[in-house]
Amino acid sequence: MKIPTAFVSAVSFAALIGRAAAQEPLAIAVRDRTVITTLHAEGAQVYECKLDVGKSQSRVRALTWQLREPIATLMLDGKSIGRHYGGPSWELTDGSAVKGKVVASAPGATSNDIPSLELEVVDRRGNGVLSAATVVQRINTEGGVARGSCERVGDYRSAPYSADYVFLRNSG
Repeated sequence: MKIPTAFVSAVSFAALIGRAAAQEPLAIAVRDRTVITTLHAEGAQVYECKLDVGKSQSRVRALTWQLREPIATLMLDGKSIGRHYGGPSWELTDGSAVKGKVVASAPGATSNDIPSLELEVVDRRGNGVLSAATVVQRINTEGGVARGSCERVGDYRSAPYSADYVFLRNSG
């Protein structure tokens, strides 16, 4: 049986749209903003073993892995141009830097992937590429979730991850 070309094209287009939508979850979609740059990050999410702040049903506080900080290299066209670290903060070799505060989150593609995020820029310095950024999005996340038991307060665990960070400014 021969499948009509129009059907194949429609299915291919739908798959392409689905992939694009997966890259940018609805919870953090761009609204009236212009992309400044998109940078790829490779690094680790560093976790610390701490007592859970919530209460379990048995009223015994459990130990859990809690995010301490990210440590990642920011890359553009395969070249290192900056770093991402606790705050969360992003700093480029041109001297510009921004710090963000999470305003929206969407689950990662798998249970091993950290969430996609939208962050509002709450602090900035320098006059480089990031100086006009008002929003940072973390998309296309892979890895970064701490696995395994957390047995002693103060223990650390690193979970390798990669993501794309999209820096945006308000349009207009």
